[in-house]
Amino acid sequence: MSDQTTTASAVGSAALLDLIRRHGLRTRAELIAATGLGRSTVGARLELLQEQGLIRDGSNATSTGGRPAARFEFNAEARVILAADVGASHARVAITDLDARPLAVRHSELDIALGPEKVIAWVCEKGLEMLAEVGRGHDQLAGVGIGLPGPVEHETGRPTSPPIMPGWHGADVPGLVAETFPVPVLVDNDVNIMALGEHATTWPQVQHLMFVKVATGIGSGIISDGALNRGAQGAAGDLGHIRVTSATDAVCRCGNTGCLEAIASGPAVAAQLRSSGLDVAGTEDVVARVRGGDAAAAAAVRQAGRDLGDVLAGCVSLLNPSVIVVGGLLAEAGETLLAGVREAVYARSLPLATQHLSIVHSTTGVDAAVIGAGVLVAQHVLSPQALDVAG
Repeated sequence: MSDQTTTASAVGSAALLDLIRRHGLRTRAELIAATGLGRSTVGARLELLQEQGLIRDGSNATSTGGRPAARFEFNAEARVILAADVGASHARVAITDLDARPLAVRHSELDIALGPEKVIAWVCEKGLEMLAEVGRGHDQLAGVGIGLPGPVEHETGRPTSPPIMPGWHGADVPGLVAETFPVPVLVDNDVNIMALGEHATTWPQVQHLMFVKVATGIGSGIISDGALNRGAQGAAGDLGHIRVTSATDAVCRCGNTGCLEAIASGPAVAAQLRSSGLDVAGTEDVVARVRGGDAAAAAAVRQAGRDLGDVLAGCVSLLNPSVIVVGGLLAEAGETLLAGVREAVYARSLPLATQHLSIVHSTTGVDAAVIGAGVLVAQHVLSPQALDVAG
C-alpha cells in the first residue's frame, strides 16, 4: 500500500485532513479513490472539516467535460499556535499558523534561573501582545508549544532534574501556561523540537535524522523511522554529558569530569580562548572572531568540531542516520565547526554507515525551535484523538 492510501475503516476526518495536507489540493474523487470510503462518507467528513475551518475550496481542477471538480486545500490560517523556545539565557516566542510558519516573533535575553513562574509569565505576556499584533483572539489559539533546555517528561510537560535550570524540577509548566491560555500545552526538550522543526521544514522525506545543537550546552534530537525518539525518561540525545577521552580533567557543570560539553560547547571554547589571552566574553565573540578571520578562534572551533565528531561517530554507528543537522549559536561560525565534525565522523565511522550520510548546517537557524514547537502542537491538535472524529 502506498503512503497515499489507507484502509477505509481507519479513515476518519483527521486522516482525510492528513491526505489533503501532505498531498496538496485534492478532489472528492481522488479522496474516495485514496481511502476506499463511499462518496457520502467522504462528503460528510469534508463538510465537518469545512465547518471547523480546517479546509477550504482551492482552485478548480481541470475537467474533461461538465462542471470542474471542486478541490480542497488545508487552511493553515484557521487557527494559530503560541510557540516558545526558552534557552539558558534567552527566549524566543512566536505566533505561528497551523503549518508552523511564524507570523510574529519576539526575542529577549532571559535567564532561565529566574524560575518557572517568571519565565512562563514572560512567555504568556509576549503571547498576548503578539495575538493582538496578528489580529487573533484567544478563541483562535489552538495550543501552546514550549521547548526547554533540559530533560522533560513529555506526558506531563514537567522538567526532570534539568542540570542548568535551578528551581524547575517537577514544575507544572502546562498548569502555569493554562492560567493565561486554557488550551493544550505541550512541553519538550528544546533540541527535540528543533529536530522536529528542521525535519518538517527541510527534510520531510528523511526517515532517520539527528539534529545537534551546539550552544551553551550540547544536545541532539533524534528522528527515527520518521518520528521523534525521546527515550524512556525524555533524556535521549544528551550528547553533552558523554565522556570524551581528551577531556579527562575538564570539569562539567553537571558535576562530572570529561564531558563533551566541558570542552566543545560555546562557553568552553570561549574560556579556552580567554586562557590564551584573547578578549572573548562568550560564544557570540567566538563566532565573530571566526567570521573575522581570527586563526586562533577558527582553530579552537574546528577542534570543538572534531571532539563533537568523535562522539557523533558512535551515534552514526548506533543509529545510522541519513542526515546530521548542526545548529545552535556556535554553529553560526559556519563551515569551520562542520569541517571538524565531518573530519572525525568520516574517519571513525564505518564506510557503510557514512556512504550516504550528509552532515549539514541548519536551514531554519534561530527559528528552528519555535517552528518545531509549532509542529509539535499542530501534530497534537490535528490528530484523530484531538479532532475526535476517527472511524
